[in-house]
Amino acid sequence: MQIGFNAPSGGPLATPESLTRLAQEGEALGFGYATVSDHVVIPTDIHARYPYTDSGEFPAGSRGERHEQLTQAMFLAAKTTTLRLVTSVMVVPHRPAMLAAKILSTIDVLSGGRLTLGIGAGWLAEEFEALQVPDFAARGKVTDEYVLAMRELWTSPTPRFAGEHVRFENVSFEPKPVQPGGPPIWVGGESGPALRRTARLGDAWYPIGTNPSFPLDSLARYRAGVARLRALVEREGRDPTSVGLAYRVQKYGPDLPATAEDGERRLFSGTPRQIADDLKALRDLGVQGVDLTFPGGTTEAVIASMRSFRDQVMEKL
Repeated sequence: MQIGFNAPSGGPLATPESLTRLAQEGEALGFGYATVSDHVVIPTDIHARYPYTDSGEFPAGSRGERHEQLTQAMFLAAKTTTLRLVTSVMVVPHRPAMLAAKILSTIDVLSGGRLTLGIGAGWLAEEFEALQVPDFAARGKVTDEYVLAMRELWTSPTPRFAGEHVRFENVSFEPKPVQPGGPPIWVGGESGPALRRTARLGDAWYPIGTNPSFPLDSLARYRAGVARLRALVEREGRDPTSVGLAYRVQKYGPDLPATAEDGERRLFSGTPRQIADDLKALRDLGVQGVDLTFPGGTTEAVIASMRSFRDQVMEKL
């Protein structure tokens, strides 16, 4: 199991100096990957419901300045040697399929095959409108089609594709990604459509545990979600063991309520020993990656949180 950390896309910790320190210190501490989030613009008038708060309100702290996700991933790759980069998640309809495929392939080649493509269909309708991309209501179909088109470009010596939203032929697409088949695709989301997309197209399922509509915040709930996923994978004619598992943690530690709404222990609450036990239980289920957002208002404070987690939790695994 690899443990990852969030590399901020905006705010005072997103300077070149701070991001370089966080990435290099994280690599030196033994973290396996860094995650980078995706918003191209933040609309000033948001009515769409954010999936990860009880109120549906997009947190005020997330509405400020943002780096472009794929550019930031390339920057972090250039500052490190072994750290993997995970898009967490890339909103697939935000970028034309062929352009996205080329940028992602370039990152993979120049990083030596260290890119993992976390994907989502998106939730912020107003951002879709601002970017003038395919209609928000069609985002699921667009996402699936773009993923298939990107894989065609990454794998075929004579790529061609004829879909509703993307078409191409008579093109050369080189160089191919270093990783055979392209960067592994982790499908974000907790809903039925996200599970079905994972079953059809994903290399791994990559949910956040705290979606109020689809909570995965206890081991029992997560096990049930994995069971649903594996049944869907089998229905697609794929080997259920061929689809991996990853998990994103927004908060952890003693400030979290100890009990989830199903009456079970809340994952990643409590002491370092309890959190280590949660990681062991997820590892036993086959989870290959867990990433966290580490607290701290300064670069040094975040690094101190990462070091403490390494010493108190990761050393117990």
